[in-house]
Amino acid sequence: MKEEFTITVYSENRVGLLNQITTVFTRRHINIESLTTSESAINGIHKFTIVIYSTYDEIEKLVKQIEKRIDVLKAYWFTNDEIIYQEIALYKVPTKALLSGNEIEKLVRKYGAHILEMTEEYTIIEKTGHKTETQELYEMLDPYGLTQFTRSGRIAVNRSRKEPLNSYLKKLEEDRLKLAN
Repeated sequence: MKEEFTITVYSENRVGLLNQITTVFTRRHINIESLTTSESAINGIHKFTIVIYSTYDEIEKLVKQIEKRIDVLKAYWFTNDEIIYQEIALYKVPTKALLSGNEIEKLVRKYGAHILEMTEEYTIIEKTGHKTETQELYEMLDPYGLTQFTRSGRIAVNRSRKEPLNSYLKKLEEDRLKLAN
């Protein structure tokens, strides 16, 4: 049975790596639901956060395939219970709709969102949360003339005390020192 998994891939920031990684998914006919890249907590290391629907068997093979890429340091996969994750969404509504009553203001409060910018023409609302939460607010704001909407990909940290890559890199260094002696 397929379920949602989050894959984190650590690498140096190399041109073409994103293409190499996405090719692994394409060859296996796996759709990427969300993809976010950024610097990691480790200097010089970048982190890809990828969300897919897969089976346990398929995800294990997929991560091993990703790790075979020359510029990939390490890849891990997690279930939703093993991580803390969020997305950010931006909504643009006409300011006229906001000022014509207090319904939008009530929605902003109810959903824990906040107003980022307000001009005469439009108001930008920001909501951080899980996809279901940001989607629900979208559906509530749509009747008020929502003119733009965008949602980021998932960002996530695992629930373990330490970043797993730190332990991996430490072990690599220890092994390197043993070979040198």
